[in-house]
Amino acid sequence: MKCTYNNVYLYNGDCRNVFKCIDSESVDLLVTDCPYKTISGGVKTPKGGIFLTREAKAGKMFKHNDIEFSEWLPEVYRVLKQGTHAYIMVNERNIAKLQADAEKCGFKFVNILIWEKNTVTPNRYYMKQTEYILLLRKGPARTINNPGTSNVIKVKNIVGNKTHPTEKPVELLKVLIENSSNAGDIVLDPFMGTGSTGEACIQTGRKFIGIEIDPEYYNIAYSRLGLEVIT
Repeated sequence: MKCTYNNVYLYNGDCRNVFKCIDSESVDLLVTDCPYKTISGGVKTPKGGIFLTREAKAGKMFKHNDIEFSEWLPEVYRVLKQGTHAYIMVNERNIAKLQADAEKCGFKFVNILIWEKNTVTPNRYYMKQTEYILLLRKGPARTINNPGTSNVIKVKNIVGNKTHPTEKPVELLKVLIENSSNAGDIVLDPFMGTGSTGEACIQTGRKFIGIEIDPEYYNIAYSRLGLEVIT
């Protein structure tokens, strides 16, 4: 299913198939929180019992996360224009493989950004208060629009009322979008979840292409972004 409204284009399907609908070198920026392997286990809480973190969901938090970086990164590289950026959120266990697979496609490493949250995740060793964002580029180097931005981005996490277990704050996504694109540019998120990146694009005057395989999350994004079905 494809829907559109006000420069927002949504696809309900597997990104590996949907990419066939996107022209080469037609996208100005990638911002995504992609699926990746997690680990099993749990953390004992002070009151007893086990707190199951995102990394403790037996290696699979979502029913549709059986996809390797190498299965979608080449297509991202194909559809991005020369001189553009890609922001990919990832955990510390998978960042090395993500970077290696991205460089095999032709991407160049730019930086690792740290999102510092106001919340922590229990862990056996140290509680986690940060997440990582790998910044890559295609083609020639491009200076961000606000070079004074720190690589440690402090934005409050969403507490309660999440529409998706790993939903990211719109304000965090706006920092990335505003630094690596201009008004009217096309931003792609092939794992859009419930549409946070799309909302950030609307608020900053960008066009948005979002892909989501899970019908439940897609429908939330559909309502959130106010789309109508293309027949």
